[in-house]
Amino acid sequence: MSAFGSDPALDDVRDVEDGQTEVDVATNLLTGTVRLSILWTQEIMLSPDDAEEVARALQRAAAQGRTIATSTQPESTQHPPE
Repeated sequence: MSAFGSDPALDDVRDVEDGQTEVDVATNLLTGTVRLSILWTQEIMLSPDDAEEVARALQRAAAQGRTIATSTQPESTQHPPE
């Protein structure tokens, strides 16, 4: 089982030139890090609408990653001022 959760909104995003290359934005559900993958090649040509969808997916992943990272950080050992 993968620790990464992919953004399903990108399932139909494909390279406009070859139709085969895919992009994936995923959040590591254990650490909160965000992975951006371009599958099957090193570059992808996106339509403006698909590029905007990828940008939205990255923003969603960043928000989810922050939440995960915050919840996995140890409690502060500092004492509040008296």
